[in-house]
Amino acid sequence: MTVQSLSPDRIPVIVGIGEIVDRPKHIEDGLEPLTLLEQALKRAEQDAGAKLLHELGSLDVVNFLSWRYRDPEKLLAERIGVTPAHCYYGPVGGESPIRYIHEAAQRIARGECSVAAICGAEAQSTATKAERAGVSLPWTPFAHDVPEPKRGAAFQKPLAVKLGVFRPVSVYPFYEVASSAHWGQTPREALAESGQLWSRYSDAAAHNPNAWLKRHFTPEEITTPTPDNRPIAWPYTKLMVANPTVNMGGAVLLTSLARARAAGIAEERLIYPLGGASAEEPRDYLIRDQFSESHPQNAVLNAVMGMVGGDGRAFDAIELYSCFPCVPKMARRTLKIGPDVKPTVTGGLTFFGAPLNTYMTHAACAMVRKMREGAKLGLLYGQGGFVTKHHALVLSRQAPREQLSQETSVQAVADRSKGAVPDFVDEPSGTGKVESFTLLYGRNGDIEHGVVMLRTATGTRTLGRIQTQDTATLTHLTNMDRTPVGSVGQITMAADGVPEWKVA
Repeated sequence: MTVQSLSPDRIPVIVGIGEIVDRPKHIEDGLEPLTLLEQALKRAEQDAGAKLLHELGSLDVVNFLSWRYRDPEKLLAERIGVTPAHCYYGPVGGESPIRYIHEAAQRIARGECSVAAICGAEAQSTATKAERAGVSLPWTPFAHDVPEPKRGAAFQKPLAVKLGVFRPVSVYPFYEVASSAHWGQTPREALAESGQLWSRYSDAAAHNPNAWLKRHFTPEEITTPTPDNRPIAWPYTKLMVANPTVNMGGAVLLTSLARARAAGIAEERLIYPLGGASAEEPRDYLIRDQFSESHPQNAVLNAVMGMVGGDGRAFDAIELYSCFPCVPKMARRTLKIGPDVKPTVTGGLTFFGAPLNTYMTHAACAMVRKMREGAKLGLLYGQGGFVTKHHALVLSRQAPREQLSQETSVQAVADRSKGAVPDFVDEPSGTGKVESFTLLYGRNGDIEHGVVMLRTATGTRTLGRIQTQDTATLTHLTNMDRTPVGSVGQITMAADGVPEWKVA
């Protein structure tokens, strides 16, 4: 099917983007998430230059955690005076904005609607300050009877929860350590790569008017622990992890090409979704085959590369999800792009800010701006959970030559790459070989304890604690010139029923 034979009614285009950053002088003046959503949508409509919101047939609201509402998507629709046939508030997941944009485009391609919007917002900065100061916020009453969405600990094994490795900041280090060892890097080399990569993200944030932290940081500033840049979880400092304490809203507005033309929107402002891919891992990260790479990430990125001739360098602009360095480090190896390729148009979850699940909404806005400035092909890659859910979307300045595919999943490809998954044991004995590890730090910068992921002599997997007084093991694990992955030591059961490991 050629572009000439495609019906403009079935060609989705991004026509508007809107962002809002709220920095109130007084806590009680902070805008609630619902207001940020409304303002972002209105700004997206203004950016489109046409009255479109009243025709909204599809509305997706990204899950937010800073305030709780009953049916926030319906409250938002009521605020803007619409009753879209598709009105959805989704689950937790950093990949979800890309998925929603992709699904909205598919909805338009099916002829189910001609105007669609995706939006997300968080007001965690104001909510946190209000809680600490004991200030009552004049927002829509908090819906205490609405259950909090399942996260982290709800999907993990009891031993992982007991050891504190059930939050993103303590799980991603397992991928960081295992992947760098797999690539043959020393910990010093891996840390240097993270610092250089994150410095590039900070540079993009410094030039993004919507960034929360608009400042360029050197690699050394990022990787060197200081009182203002305390260690969080080995090998990450504060400047290497996502910053959710922000107030932000973002929105993306799509229409059919026919509707955009009827509204008089200039062709050079239209950005076309060409297609994308999705795949995921089990939510329990301890039932994965290994931690040196992500099979779903590989499958998703290889699929979108296949849409542009199989070459990651075909993309003029790229956004690689950046909650922690291991994610874009793995991604750029799959894409076969080096340090010379800029990994972001937005600034990253540390420096731009991490409005939790909706960072990629802002990334989509930044990508649209970049493409309107001249970039021809853009890649948006988001992920959620613990390297769990992956979604990528290709955007183009040029109209598509084929109808947008309704098939998104590349799960079968990811699953075919999966190796044998070891059984997990809570009460191991004998020797254990290091698969990966991390150290957890207190707010004062002191180590609270270490956690090693181990393979036993019988091939099972377990977790082991490292006590702070075991200086020999801690010194071994933190040797910057030799990876501890593959090291062997003895497992014993402590009095509290937790496995502990000492290096041989």
